[in-house]
Amino acid sequence: MIETPEARLKRMKMRSWRRGTKEMDLVLGPWADAHLDGLSAAELEEYEVLLAENDQVLMSFIFEQAQPAPLIAPLLAKITTFARDRLRKV
Repeated sequence: MIETPEARLKRMKMRSWRRGTKEMDLVLGPWADAHLDGLSAAELEEYEVLLAENDQVLMSFIFEQAQPAPLIAPLLAKITTFARDRLRKV
């Protein structure tokens, strides 16, 4: 069965909010709600790769303790900036 674009976005948003760790839920969930609908096909593919990463690995990228793969680095930088800006407003 082929996944519709709407179903794909819904699945990706749910996966963003239900990561396994609350910290990553709070980083990826709001970003997905705000940006997924506007991503290009290539960016959605990159986000799929990012969603496949382990939460602890993603956190090490966000806290600049490790370098992400070049494929996801630009998108992860946008997500990190969004999360930091969002926290500064609180």
